[in-house]
Amino acid sequence: MEFGDRARRAGIALAVFAATATLVYFGNGLAPRWVLMWFAPLPVLLFALRRPAWQAGFIAAGAWLAGGLNLWSYFQDLGLAVAWLLYFGISALVFAAGVLLTRALARRSAVWSAWLTLPAIWVSFEYLRNLLWPHGSAACIAYSQLNFLPFLQMASLTGPWGMGFVLMLFPVGLALSLHLWLSARKQAIAILGSTLGIVAAGLIFGAARLAMPQPGPQVKVGLVASDVYQGVAQSNAATERLFEEYAQPAQELVARGAQLVVLPEILGIITDPDVARADVTFQRIADQTGAVVVAGIEHVAGAVQRNEARIYAPGVAVRSYDKEHLLPPFENIYTPGTSRTLFEAPGKAGRQTWGVAICKDLDFTEPARGYGAAGVGLLMAPASDFRMDGFWHGHIAVMRAVEDGFSLVRTARKGLLTVADNRGRIVAETPSNAAPFSTLLATVPAGHDRTLFLLLGDWFGWGAIALLLFVVGRLWRLKSFAAPGNLESLRPKVSVLQ
Repeated sequence: MEFGDRARRAGIALAVFAATATLVYFGNGLAPRWVLMWFAPLPVLLFALRRPAWQAGFIAAGAWLAGGLNLWSYFQDLGLAVAWLLYFGISALVFAAGVLLTRALARRSAVWSAWLTLPAIWVSFEYLRNLLWPHGSAACIAYSQLNFLPFLQMASLTGPWGMGFVLMLFPVGLALSLHLWLSARKQAIAILGSTLGIVAAGLIFGAARLAMPQPGPQVKVGLVASDVYQGVAQSNAATERLFEEYAQPAQELVARGAQLVVLPEILGIITDPDVARADVTFQRIADQTGAVVVAGIEHVAGAVQRNEARIYAPGVAVRSYDKEHLLPPFENIYTPGTSRTLFEAPGKAGRQTWGVAICKDLDFTEPARGYGAAGVGLLMAPASDFRMDGFWHGHIAVMRAVEDGFSLVRTARKGLLTVADNRGRIVAETPSNAAPFSTLLATVPAGHDRTLFLLLGDWFGWGAIALLLFVVGRLWRLKSFAAPGNLESLRPKVSVLQ
């Protein structure tokens, strides 16, 4: 009988492990099925509320780590297998700590604190990681929801931090209400109602925001990329030839009405003495047509190398933007930029402010938030992806558009050509793998919207840290109160009259 009972318990533990690992594997990562991530922590949480702490912690950490195997081949192909282990190992430990802290508070009848604990610890971790590591917010679970447009609108209020909080709050609320249903039904109903109420409020806000049109004029944009020219042109002459190759489809898009054409990141290398000669190709298009052309190069000036976007506008000198957030170790040779580049749109596009960022810059809430604060209505982003991450990395940038109130034009080599409005709707998109060039022509609204995130910034990230400190303090007080030395105070005082 004892052996059978142990086998049954082991079977339940294995099923819980498999369920959460599977939900994380398919609910997150490069091609997430967004609905699965809402339920991924639920099996582990239900298990933790009924089993010893060591079992709960082991299953929680192991399941989260196993779910992260969906990115193993991606990290391995980039030569970053050790980075995968470090990142997902830490994430698994944080998730397990959140589950155990939730368990500890729930078992001490502090169920409302337990309800908030896993969301608080998870968002605190994601926010602090965003400040400290070189990939910004790129691994946040909020990015599993990029296709769930009503929920995505929460980013305009809280950035990714509020989205991650609700994604963790929902399964905790379900787990606690199920756990308490028989013993404390009123409390279970209160927690379930509060959980569903918060989710419903967020979705109602999202639906209302989607129903409101983006302000401002419509701009016709063109995008050009090629995977035939996969590498970076390695000399001035080769880069100039490549510029000429790109000029033909760019001119065709302008002839079809494009007011702006965006090309990929780092088409080639240009040394400082030859930059002016290379600029002639796209500056000529701008001057002759009145369109703006944005192209990426590696600009070498003596010992300084920059990943740079060149902006060619009619009748004005060429402007540039230097990439601020560089991808280690591949871009360690470059000097990061320190300033934003804003400019007024050409006359026929109406009075608008446009801005430029490059690829990985949009894994971070800055500089995008700075562009939003400056009133940018359209952000151009030359980019280069690793093919398999085209959807994931390309659409991370779309969240910046929702947060900061601008439309996005992102052109990636070995990725996607993407045009999105400031609600996160994909206006038009195509892969870059057509030969010899992939092109896209789309019309997108280019008015700027103010958002709460622009006004208050990362307020929700700091709020999660404050909430985490509160629940940890709550647990500490409960433990101190229940210590043997304090048990006397729990006993009723009895007065005996003689």
